[in-house]
Amino acid sequence: MADTIHLAQYFKMKAANKPGQAARTLGLLRDAGVNLLAFSGFPRGSQAQFDFVVPSAAAFKAAARQAKLKVQGPKDCFLIEGDDRRGAGAKLTGALASAKINVTALQAITAGACGRYAAILFVKPRDVKKAARMLGAR
Repeated sequence: MADTIHLAQYFKMKAANKPGQAARTLGLLRDAGVNLLAFSGFPRGSQAQFDFVVPSAAAFKAAARQAKLKVQGPKDCFLIEGDDRRGAGAKLTGALASAKINVTALQAITAGACGRYAAILFVKPRDVKKAARMLGAR
């Protein structure tokens, strides 16, 4: 089965880089009725950055405002899923590299026993349209 690649929107926010910040933030969003497509958190300097990939930018923005979260966005990214296989990431990044598109971030994970994988792929805003064409994004 071929990979499914969707252009998606995400928001980002800064948070303190200390225990419990992701749990607190994700709890506030849960309580506001938000269901995320993907979440990524990582250290950035002395702080942390959280990225929230969402099914509806307007609904997320309203929920974040209600939860008093200071988010930036929306911005574009790609959600990718497919059958897990050797070299899946190499094929995706290779296609973009051949088009001179730099991948700014990529997180991927396999779903283990079900034989599937999923990824979030980020490129610079100026490259989103070109990357979408190269990847065959829907």
